[in-house]
Amino acid sequence: MATKMRQSLNQFERAFLEETQADRIRREALRRQAVHRSRQRQVERVHKHGRARFWVLVLVLLATAALVTVAMFETLYYVMG
Repeated sequence: MATKMRQSLNQFERAFLEETQADRIRREALRRQAVHRSRQRQVERVHKHGRARFWVLVLVLLATAALVTVAMFETLYYVMG
């Protein structure tokens, strides 16, 4: 009876250790996934802000070109007229 109980206890301990190891592996995998998702969100956020900055730059350059052109022709009209 004692050997049967010892075997049962050993099996219980072995199962507990296996479950503990599996839980550790699961937690580590979840942590890695969370880190990966966080990095992915950061990359997307940087890309989105970069795209917005690019379009603002394009609009500012176009507005500057238009203003310079208008000012140049007004100055030319003033000088010639």
